Amino acid sequence: MASFQDKCDSPQKQRYMDKLGDTLKPKGSLKPRVEMAVKRLQAQIGKLDGMCQKLQERDQKIIQKIVAAQQAAAKEWQRIPAPERGTLIRCLGERLREEKARLGALIAKEMGKSLVEGLGEVQEMIDICDFAVGLSRQLYGLTMHSERPEHRMYEQWHPLGNVGIISAFNFPVAVWAWNAFIAAICGNISIWKPSSKTPLCAIAVQNICNDVLNKNGYKGIFNLIIGRGSLIGEKLIVNLCSLKDTIIFKDESKPDKSRQNCKVSRF
Repeated sequence: MASFQDKCDSPQKQRYMDKLGDTLKPKGSLKPRVEMAVKRLQAQIGKLDGMCQKLQERDQKIIQKIVAAQQAAAKEWQRIPAPERGTLIRCLGERLREEKARLGALIAKEMGKSLVEGLGEVQEMIDICDFAVGLSRQLYGLTMHSERPEHRMYEQWHPLGNVGIISAFNFPVAVWAWNAFIAAICGNISIWKPSSKTPLCAIAVQNICNDVLNKNGYKGIFNLIIGRGSLIGEKLIVNLCSLKDTIIFKDESKPDKSRQNCKVSRF
């Protein structure tokens, strides 16, 4: 019986190695082929740069379109009495109770939390709905005495307008709910830029919101835009800052230059 070494040194192996060697021998100079490959690579890089530029321009236009549509929706939403706004948030809370198991499982799978923590995060959304419903009937203002005769002084809180919410991946939906639901009962419209690491959770929540809004005859109160922070997030900040609106983001770093002219709230 032939040994392993005998098989390795067989004539068949030698013929195969000779044939392989012929295919590996360079045919002519490699320099022209290398230069051609470099030119092709440069051409592809140029195309990619052009595509990236087009994408950035398109993203900018989309954000401007969303912000403009949000401003129009905000005017209508501000005319709705605060208790009625609270009724919509109550409907959202009821729908979240129905979807708690599925949404909690999605959070656990996409973000990496345990199922208990995923369900707990949905419960936080439900709790803030209940809180917002009560708050919608408690938007009080002070009544003050005036030194002028037959003159009455009082304060009344007005909506900010547009609220941008930028959330991190570790709380993919709860941070948004804390801000969006309170903003909504106060008459504000929100744009949510979630972490690009957890887009599915945001899409699921937005679909729930859209369904509840449509059933109650509203639209444009909760808005979602997904993308990298360096592309989408910064453009969103710039657009809202130009309108003197509010940006809320979950970040422990100091606001950068693009946020210095905004009303900024951090967690």
